[in-house]
Amino acid sequence: MATKEITTERWPALPYAEWRQTLETLHLWTQIVGKIRLRQTPWINHSWHVSLYVTPTGLTTGSIPYDLGLFQIDFDFLAHQLAIKTSTGERVNIGLYPRSVANFYTEVLDTFRQLGIDITIHGAPNELPIAIPFAEDQVHQSYDAEMVERFWQAIVSMYSVFVRFRAGYTGKCSPVHFFWGSFDLAVTRFSGRRAPLHPGGAPNLSARVMQEAYSHEVSSAGFWPGNAQFPEAAFYSYCYPTPPDFGQQPVEPAGAYFHPEMGEFILPYEVVRQSAEPEQALLTFLQTTYDAAVSTAHWNRAELDCDLSSYEYP
Repeated sequence: MATKEITTERWPALPYAEWRQTLETLHLWTQIVGKIRLRQTPWINHSWHVSLYVTPTGLTTGSIPYDLGLFQIDFDFLAHQLAIKTSTGERVNIGLYPRSVANFYTEVLDTFRQLGIDITIHGAPNELPIAIPFAEDQVHQSYDAEMVERFWQAIVSMYSVFVRFRAGYTGKCSPVHFFWGSFDLAVTRFSGRRAPLHPGGAPNLSARVMQEAYSHEVSSAGFWPGNAQFPEAAFYSYCYPTPPDFGQQPVEPAGAYFHPEMGEFILPYEVVRQSAEPEQALLTFLQTTYDAAVSTAHWNRAELDCDLSSYEYP
């Protein structure tokens, strides 16, 4: 069997305008799959039960319980398939190709019915200003396989950096995971202290969800590929609550800046991509923006930071 040729460019170009329509469609497809995990999984603090996880070929829900055991849903962005498999031995592949959200939604739910798994989800998007019901969405129907593969290669490259950054913390910390609501890869550190009640405000999302997600002080960083309001792939870093002088702190590398309207530090993806050492540039951004958060919010770094780089099993 011939082996599929995979791009060798570790940090490929991701011009938003070039794949905007595909990005919007893929975002909605991940919402459908993510909502299945949400509905079938017990609620975990900060909505960690809804996120997807990075795999060598795409994104996965991980194991989801149902009456007969477990099932899992995997986006494979190299074979361009959605794979559904169960602990009873069934495996079904659904193609990823130019097709409407409505068509994809119908096939996914029909597939689960054929597998004898009862699935009911809220049938409209969250965290998007325009929430066309999935079953009616004929607007979003693009799928550029090459651009999806580029996006995936970028996620693979940055994932390793995020995991390395996460290892430097002994306090409560999220997994490096992918949120389908906002369509971003993220990792979040917690100070351990309660935070003020979050005001909410995300479109088509309950304020209660955001209030639970931000129940404690956080320093959070991640990556998103852009949207209509911010049409550029970028890394971000913010903290909640946000100290008044957070945005005035010095951060690196050159090209990083504070976006006052968004209340976040931003590092354009292209800056990292063009860097002589992209991994180090990204790690520097993650570390210096965390420094900005904890110094202005007065976290107890002596109890929270750690260095396990030299640790070895006996």
